[in-house]
Amino acid sequence: MDKDLPIINNDEFSNILNQIQTSKQKAYAQVNATLVELYWNIGKHISIKVKQNSWGKGVVKELADFIKIKEPNIKGFTTRNMWRMKQFYETYKENEKLSPLVTQLTWTNNLIILSASKSDEEREFYTLLSIKDRYSKRELERQIKSGTFERTMLSNQKLSSVVTQLPQDTTNVFKDIYSLEFLHLPQEHSENNLQQALISNLKDFILEIGKDFTFMGQEYKVQVGNKDFSIDLLFYHRELQCMVVFELKTDEFSPSYLGQLEFYLEALDRDVKKEHENPSIGILLCREKNEEVVKYALNRSMSPAVIAKYDTELIPKQILQDKLNEIYEQLENEDE
Repeated sequence: MDKDLPIINNDEFSNILNQIQTSKQKAYAQVNATLVELYWNIGKHISIKVKQNSWGKGVVKELADFIKIKEPNIKGFTTRNMWRMKQFYETYKENEKLSPLVTQLTWTNNLIILSASKSDEEREFYTLLSIKDRYSKRELERQIKSGTFERTMLSNQKLSSVVTQLPQDTTNVFKDIYSLEFLHLPQEHSENNLQQALISNLKDFILEIGKDFTFMGQEYKVQVGNKDFSIDLLFYHRELQCMVVFELKTDEFSPSYLGQLEFYLEALDRDVKKEHENPSIGILLCREKNEEVVKYALNRSMSPAVIAKYDTELIPKQILQDKLNEIYEQLENEDE
């Protein structure tokens, strides 16, 4: 090695590498936005022509064949795909909130949301969530298949007033039912089995609970009055700027569990929480729960707690949709 050469700090190399990676991401995002915008414009053109009775199925097929002959190396302009472009344009053209956002998603993810969502509300939910958490195709498909929209909307309706009145906005953060099918747990399992399985599959668990959650510890120790207590799982939520406790129960919810959770939240807020952070939130994750019992238990509670159940198998979306419709009908009846 030449002794006259300066010693280069690896941090300097890393900085250059980060610039390269950031530029590649920006270039990819720009190319993607241009491509989705192109599909939008083609869909618009076809939509107008069909509406004017100028074009039908035959003409669109001729267009696809024409493009294939003139540009054989260009993929994605099949007859079927161009009808999807038309559907894509017609679905979002009058949605002033979502139409500017669709270019931030890949065409594949746009199609997944378009084909799987039954309402504007559901499309908006998955679009915003996909942009925020940068879902891959596989991750987005899993969210839709597991009924994340329905489970989140159910939770929004069932959150206690203490949670909804926190300084931070908890809308769309928690779920009424957490799907843990990826753990492959047997029907009969212990709390320790559940906890160890979650730790072993932490990446999938964070995908299920939300990518803003950062893991802080398992069996997290808090000391009160010279006694040590262990919190099952402790996370930090970046957007809410608070700690979130997960207490695991492999049986049905009991009001006595709430007291234990409230104790942990008090200990965290007194001894662990930093000045700039918001009040901690607790989630009791139970195998089953009786809604009436949960309602009574939370009615007098002064702590921000969420009572949720977990399922070791995916619940059919239709069942979740039916539950959500029941809640909406109850709310409508209450307003009348």
